[in-house]
Amino acid sequence: MIILIGFALVFGAVAAGFLLERGELLVLLQPAELIIIAGAALGIVLISNPRRNLKKLGASLWSLRRTSPHSAGFYLGVLKLLYVLFAYAQRLGAAVLEQHVEAPRASNIFSEYPALWDEPAALRFLCDSIRTVTATGITAEELDRVMVIDLEVQRSGQQQPVNALLAVADSLPGLGIVAAVLGVVITMQALGGPAAGIGQKVAAALVGTFLGILLCYGVVGPLATNIQNRNRARIELLQVLRAGLAASLRGCSPMVSAEFARRSIPVELRPTYDDMEIDLRRNTRLPAVRQVESA
Repeated sequence: MIILIGFALVFGAVAAGFLLERGELLVLLQPAELIIIAGAALGIVLISNPRRNLKKLGASLWSLRRTSPHSAGFYLGVLKLLYVLFAYAQRLGAAVLEQHVEAPRASNIFSEYPALWDEPAALRFLCDSIRTVTATGITAEELDRVMVIDLEVQRSGQQQPVNALLAVADSLPGLGIVAAVLGVVITMQALGGPAAGIGQKVAAALVGTFLGILLCYGVVGPLATNIQNRNRARIELLQVLRAGLAASLRGCSPMVSAEFARRSIPVELRPTYDDMEIDLRRNTRLPAVRQVESA
């Protein structure tokens, strides 16, 4: 919704300013110029990106339809989930979590604290890390190195669709010039005709430059920045999980491990220590551990 409001402000402000200068909005409706610019931009995307990047780009654009779930309440839910997992690992051993991380959708622990349902990459990161501990007996330092590698791979993969959009944004002003030059060519062919007709063709040519610049700085560039900010928030979430897991494996108590995770949360989204302590100590219920039903 906020993105749509932003687009409305961008185009509304441009249109309002144009009308205040006694311009005719119909002059800006030049389908041919838009076809040249948009079609060429789409071709650039297809030429410069392999299929996997195109899939990532489509998924990233599709994800913009929903608001980012990251908030102070969301992170408090993440801390609850970590606290429960750490408490079970301390009392019964990490092996008791093996079946739960292998099938989190069927786990009563993850069902009771579903904070990560809307973040599948983070859920996989958490489950894979715990599974590595239960299966291999890895040390805290080794697990931390594994998680750092995972973080870097995910950060690199998330940046690829952003780079694709930024490349398109950079090309749009140039494509606008291409459309304008083609319009000038058409204008030159019409020399000797009525002055009004020549003026219309010149206006149409200039609209090409206008569209290229507007789409660059008013549409594609902001979309790339939005995706980049969302990706940064996802990496921040993985850093929170990493801090808590590493602390727990080093032998810290569940509360101390949760505090390591809390301190890794961005300041503007970080719950206070009192909020975390009240929720974790007073309002967190440990579900009875049961065998996960096989699918």
